[in-house]
Amino acid sequence: MEPFTLDRRTLLLGSIAASIRAAAAPARLETLSDWLRADSKAREAGVQSCLERIRAMDPSIQAWVQVLPQKPTGSGKLSGIPFGAKDIIETRGLATEYGSPVYKGRIGTVDAAIVQDLRGRGAILLGKTHTTAFAMRDPAPTRNPRNLDHTPGGSSSGSAAAVAAGMVPIAIGTQTTGSVLRPASYSGVTGFKASYGLLSLGGVLQYAKSLDTLGFFTHTPADMLLLWDALGHPTGREEDFAVGVPEPMPEVEPEMSAAFKNAVSSLRKAKVSTRPVDISSMLTKLADAQHTISFYEAARFHQQRFNQYGDRLGYLATLVREGLQISEAHYDEATRFVAASRLRLTEMYKATPVILVPAATGPAPLGLTYTGDGRMNSPWSALGTPAISIPMPVSDGLPLGLQLTADHGEDARLLRTSVRLHRILHGK
Repeated sequence: MEPFTLDRRTLLLGSIAASIRAAAAPARLETLSDWLRADSKAREAGVQSCLERIRAMDPSIQAWVQVLPQKPTGSGKLSGIPFGAKDIIETRGLATEYGSPVYKGRIGTVDAAIVQDLRGRGAILLGKTHTTAFAMRDPAPTRNPRNLDHTPGGSSSGSAAAVAAGMVPIAIGTQTTGSVLRPASYSGVTGFKASYGLLSLGGVLQYAKSLDTLGFFTHTPADMLLLWDALGHPTGREEDFAVGVPEPMPEVEPEMSAAFKNAVSSLRKAKVSTRPVDISSMLTKLADAQHTISFYEAARFHQQRFNQYGDRLGYLATLVREGLQISEAHYDEATRFVAASRLRLTEMYKATPVILVPAATGPAPLGLTYTGDGRMNSPWSALGTPAISIPMPVSDGLPLGLQLTADHGEDARLLRTSVRLHRILHGK
């Protein structure tokens, strides 16, 4: 496989040829399940198919900063399976520009720990996916593959879009507020944020040290469970238990409210035990606490960068100015509230080991200037709990995600439950 750098001209010239070849191509590997069942020859052909798909589609979607396939460094269950990595994740010899014009042309010098892990298990890094600048608010150029007039969400914009468009079966993201779960909901794919501290952040640009967490995008929850297993994590065995449903409901847009209620109704008809949980008020306060913590920590981490570049950093400059105004006492108050809430939620999880909430306030916003509201996700980022967004049935319109959460360290239980609920909701 010859590596190549994918620039705009290469994409445009390749799109016509790719369309012609696609008609005669073998069945495309899409889900991770497909890839794991395929032999080495089929996986090699699948990689070429991914590259052709990128050539054909990325001129309009713009999920990728750079495509330059990197050979694996080992072998394992993921041998020959391609993936993409968010552009705040360090990669040796590939663009690592943090989504910022200030760092345009910067090349990484080492592979981040998660990239080393995947490549060591045989996976092929296809390239880098677009992120909002510094994983904050300045939008990436990426469009939503489900409707190009809408954002795919942020900050893991390119990773979500690359999986949604079938360009790769796996992509890495990160979450400090809602940067995995919200793009997954908007783009109609599965997005999983692991428990805080469970996966190494070595080589990942810091945002807020007590909140930053790695995550992944796949097509389905079943794929995510397979990925978790392939990464060497226990997956356990499925068991019956009650799931928690917030009453009253958090404030969300009408489309999300209707889809969430329909999903819960479908689960109840399928004999899934549900129990009400009174968490909406606490989630609102947790979202405020997360905002305080993230601004306080990010401002102090990026202060030297701000001193050097000032307003050239875009929204990061605003964040630093605002974050430096947050007092240590206010920060400590927010962290104490999070700690107390964590204890309260741990007790709730004993009765309802998985709690369901909307994965976003609504469908993907129109346009690319605003990547969406993260308040449905930020409480779980503050708590450090694992969370996953799975697609809900939607008769028309843009995708909507169902968010499942569990207690810290209960990642496997959460993934197993997401597979079960997804099968019920989609009749599979």
